[in-house]
Amino acid sequence: MADIYTDAGEILTADLIDGAVSVPTWKVAWGTGGGTAAKGDTTLFTEAAEARVTTTNTQPSANINQFLGTITSAGVQTITNAGIFDAATTGNMLLKSDFTGIVLANGDKIEFTFQLTWS
Repeated sequence: MADIYTDAGEILTADLIDGAVSVPTWKVAWGTGGGTAAKGDTTLFTEAAEARVTTTNTQPSANINQFLGTITSAGVQTITNAGIFDAATTGNMLLKSDFTGIVLANGDKIEFTFQLTWS
């Protein structure tokens, strides 16, 4: 399993700090398909059909940004990866995680918690 702060995420963060872009409404999305998350990734392996969900953002400590979002499955599928994006479609992927597949039935939910720790 890998949890990645992507290259695109680093560029987006730099743009946020220098004011080149406005703070986006962060979205979580999930995907199917196999692979290992990598710094250069810009998309999920195969993004699932469910719409991206707006995250709740907190700062549980001075050096951590946390993104929390729950997605509900519209059918039977196996979810293997998820990411945080700056747009409802396409956009820049800030964070990506891959994991052992989670088999879902219609109506099942996964609550994702992503943390970006500044150290």
